[in-house]
Amino acid sequence: MRYIHEFREAYRETLRHCPFETVAVTVLPDHFHLVLRLPDNRNDFSRIVQVLKTNFSKRLPESCRRPNASQNGKREAGIWQQRFWEHKIRDDADLERHVFYTYFNPVKHGLVRQVRDWPHSSFHRDVQNGLFPADWGGCLSENVRNLYHE
Repeated sequence: MRYIHEFREAYRETLRHCPFETVAVTVLPDHFHLVLRLPDNRNDFSRIVQVLKTNFSKRLPESCRRPNASQNGKREAGIWQQRFWEHKIRDDADLERHVFYTYFNPVKHGLVRQVRDWPHSSFHRDVQNGLFPADWGGCLSENVRNLYHE
């Protein structure tokens, strides 16, 4: 994937300035999913996402940062939508659903056939830590696609 190294550098820089725990993250070619846990005294999810976007954007060539035709007039950069979806996790079942969705997303988008085949995900960390079996998620099937359809 193009610019994954720059994304990882931006992520590390963001963690240094805005510490949080990465519960799950998956980086795809045109978006990312992040489930994070903040320290008890913080609730600045939006600031963390903004800092991450800024840290990543400044690492890209200028040509990648120019708005395209559909972004002109919307205060959007060439690589980011202005808004993002924020959701506060309600309970353990909600957390599980969001982590599953985050990890299964590359399969859902047809980028790989199995979750383990997508390299840009904390899924591999969680397998090493014994939280998931390596074959979790299996292969894409209509039943699973429907379960995680947006």
